[in-house]
Amino acid sequence: MRIGLLHPGAMGASVGACLTACGHPVSWVNHNRSPATQARAVRAGLRPCADLAELTQDAELIISVCPPHAATEVARGIAATGYQGQYLEANAIAPTKLAAIDALLSEHQIHLIDGSLIGGPVWPSESAGSQTTLHLSGPDSNTIAALLVGSPLKTAVLSDQPGDASALKMVFAAFSKGSAALTAEILNVAEQYGVRAPLSQALGQQTIAQWHRALASTASKAWRFEGEMQEIAETFSAVGAEPGFHQAAAAVYQKLSAHKDWTTKPELSSLLASLAGGKSQKPN
Repeated sequence: MRIGLLHPGAMGASVGACLTACGHPVSWVNHNRSPATQARAVRAGLRPCADLAELTQDAELIISVCPPHAATEVARGIAATGYQGQYLEANAIAPTKLAAIDALLSEHQIHLIDGSLIGGPVWPSESAGSQTTLHLSGPDSNTIAALLVGSPLKTAVLSDQPGDASALKMVFAAFSKGSAALTAEILNVAEQYGVRAPLSQALGQQTIAQWHRALASTASKAWRFEGEMQEIAETFSAVGAEPGFHQAAAAVYQKLSAHKDWTTKPELSSLLASLAGGKSQKPN
């Protein structure tokens, strides 16, 4: 199957690599993209296109893997090309947003499949022990799953109902990334009250080391996680659950967004300073 991929960030490029390893030609729009993105695309074996019109001209499937805040605009751009085919919406978005994108694409005879990725980027050459899974829901989910047979990227078809894959991603990330934001803010408050050392003793060095690693790791992706927390808040609100937990988590990740895509691990003191927002003394 001929595939167009939007846009090969760290996760998207690895998905493209798994598809090319399975024998499917995958194209992407390389215009005005960063050197890091260009390098990932080359590594994944992606075929460059000049623009969306060229990308969609012969594609049978478009895959969207982008930051959640951009998902609707990306879908709108594909619809504007006149493309008619399958569209795998694989972003971390609320089921309500997925439904709106589905309605938008349906008006242009574009068939949406709901997808969600749980786990980190997995490359064919580095696949030992991978548990990364593309969860799928909606009609023709089995067709998408078949494309990745033999790939290190696992697939799981949840149902024939669009929205189920997105809902699973939301509740999974609500815990994994939501709890990371909570522990980051606990460290911030402990630091400002001057009790971080006794907190470490109370929790134990193994726990506190895990918290430090999570803080450094999530800081590099905080610019994207902020939007994901807002999507989770919307997911909770839609069923009458409390959205405030993850609205607060979004604010935590916004404070860490200055550490985007770090290549040298930031010092804990720098991360805590970002969380403190310039405050350095406990209140009177």
